[in-house]
Amino acid sequence: MSLRISTNAIFEAGTSQLNTLQSQMAKTQMQLSTNRRMLTAADDPIGSARALELTQSKSMNTQFATNRSNANASLSLVDKTLGDVSGQITEIQSLIVTAGNASYSQSDREALATELEGRLTDMIGLANTSNGTGGYLFSGYASTTQPFTQTPTGASYQGDQGQRTLQVGSSRKMAISESGSAIFDAVTTGNGSFQTQAAATNTGAGIVAPGAVTDRSKLTGHDYAINFAVSGDPAVTTYSVVDNSTSPASDVLKDQPYTAGASISFGGLSLDVKGAPANGDSFSVKPSQKQSVFTTVTDLIKTLRTPADGSTGKANLANGLATASSNMQNALDNVLTVQASVGARMKELDSLDSTGSDLDVQYQATLSGLQDLDMVAAISMYTQQQTTLQAAQLSFKTMSGLSLFNYIS
Repeated sequence: MSLRISTNAIFEAGTSQLNTLQSQMAKTQMQLSTNRRMLTAADDPIGSARALELTQSKSMNTQFATNRSNANASLSLVDKTLGDVSGQITEIQSLIVTAGNASYSQSDREALATELEGRLTDMIGLANTSNGTGGYLFSGYASTTQPFTQTPTGASYQGDQGQRTLQVGSSRKMAISESGSAIFDAVTTGNGSFQTQAAATNTGAGIVAPGAVTDRSKLTGHDYAINFAVSGDPAVTTYSVVDNSTSPASDVLKDQPYTAGASISFGGLSLDVKGAPANGDSFSVKPSQKQSVFTTVTDLIKTLRTPADGSTGKANLANGLATASSNMQNALDNVLTVQASVGARMKELDSLDSTGSDLDVQYQATLSGLQDLDMVAAISMYTQQQTTLQAAQLSFKTMSGLSLFNYIS
């Protein structure tokens, strides 16, 4: 039994085969020109889905790198400004030491007060530093509001307590700013636990020391007064410690003999008073509070401009300088603490940058494995397809040329 194939069938089969071979060759050529194994999702549905996930992850990683760059720029500006603030505070501390020079006249202290006014203006200017994008560095979330305005008692804070943040990693948000209130206003007074001060009405020459905590477990956080009495002939000075936080006020120590420079201890704390307190003089011992560094400088300026006449005036000056010195040291410690936190964040950004770079390389390598073409195999395939197509074209030409009419004479 013989199989008969029509001329039409020969042409249709040949055309179909040539189209198929040309499509395969065109696809291989497109793969070679794009260096991509997958031209459409249909080529590898699972691989295409995985490649899309990796591309999105790589894009997010790139955005995190941009955010880290912006965060580092902002934190660098904060760090630079805090360094300048530290320098100003150090200069003010030096002026406090200078002001304590016993040979200085009132005009000398007036000159120091004038210089301190300039330092105060400079510090407020630093606190109002621009962030370089039309806002302010230390105003919290209220970035367009100037954080500090100078007042007769120091400066008033107009910002809020917020810290602007940026997403710098897949699971890490980082604060890129600091609240001006936390830096300049939240400065503890005294030694950080309590503050000693001479009463404004004192008429003697007593000078109180900042004191120290001797037993933190015994601290009460109460408001105490050390009252001095001078009586008798010859005069004998005694002191009593009164707890003003109880109702009524209660005696903690009563009529204790006073020795200049001797320790006065009670309630888990210890301090001393030097000089010669007058009858009725009083010194307060209160829990440390939060006070603006600008208020401390303003009070210091007033202290220097108050005439230090006689032993009482000199004692008042010494007490005022001691208070300013301890408060400015606390202000410096506070600024340095914030600056250390900023430095730690900048160091973390460096670490996140390194991790992000490694992750980017890993994403690229995985994507390359999914998408990139094996050039050697593809070129070999292309050559094979070209040879096959040429053979098919030749055979089709031969088959299409066969006809009975070629043999009829």
